[in-house]
Amino acid sequence: MKVVECRNVKKVFHRMNALEDISFELSDRKITGLIGRNGAGKTTLLKILSGFTSHSSGEVRVFDRSPYNDLLVSANSILVDDQMTFPDALNLEGILKMAPAFYKKWDGELAKRLMDYFKLNPKLNHSSLSKGTAATFNLIFGLSTRCELTLLDEPMNGMDEAVRSDFYRALLKDYIAHPRSILISSHHLAEIEHLLEDILLVHQGRMVLHQPLDEIREYAVGLQGNATDIERWTQGEEVYFSKQLDHQRKYVVVKYNSSIEKARTEGAMLEALSASDVCMYVTSETKEGIDDVFK
Repeated sequence: MKVVECRNVKKVFHRMNALEDISFELSDRKITGLIGRNGAGKTTLLKILSGFTSHSSGEVRVFDRSPYNDLLVSANSILVDDQMTFPDALNLEGILKMAPAFYKKWDGELAKRLMDYFKLNPKLNHSSLSKGTAATFNLIFGLSTRCELTLLDEPMNGMDEAVRSDFYRALLKDYIAHPRSILISSHHLAEIEHLLEDILLVHQGRMVLHQPLDEIREYAVGLQGNATDIERWTQGEEVYFSKQLDHQRKYVVVKYNSSIEKARTEGAMLEALSASDVCMYVTSETKEGIDDVFK
């Protein structure tokens, strides 16, 4: 069974398209990165998948059901973000004790060990926590549910570097021990790249790419050489970035194909790119980046 299916999904807010023509599937238990710049539509998509909001048109299926206000979807999925709220009548310890009533795979022992490791006071209320501490508790809660579909929306916001590093390791170790579908959103791909198997790249509400991480790394390549030769080599090709290095040499980022590889035999320098760089260049609004501002 496919965990998530989206077909031509559109979401309109105040006559503005937050999402448009989003189509993809999550059918295997993988950690997928939902990557995009701020305002790309990542949070809107996650809220639709978790059933917190409805889409305007198209089709969304989670566990082969429409997720909006669906109890089965709610019981088998969780959205971890900075908007999570818990009842003030319960302290953190009370929240963890109530969790098994809602989540059938709840691991209370894992939650306790993580609470002890990160030194969270179980007697505090969630509403009294600092931003970083709240994010830490939210992730402890989210991991411990072991939901079949775990949605993480910029989950490390507010955490210091050491805590983020520990949580990335905890997430990976628990996923290996208990595989499930995890969709983690971020606009800092470099920080989570080591966790991911697939990348779903969105930009301005549209899906740009949905491919394995290794294929993303090979999607585009850096090309450096004589400016005249660069122009010839990239004629008719999709160029994402272009920069004149000096009066003779030029650097471009271009979509990779076999004809670009031939440029190497003619003296071009080809540079492999990280997945983070590929996503940055592919979603860039200009060909020269910030240098356009100073022309």
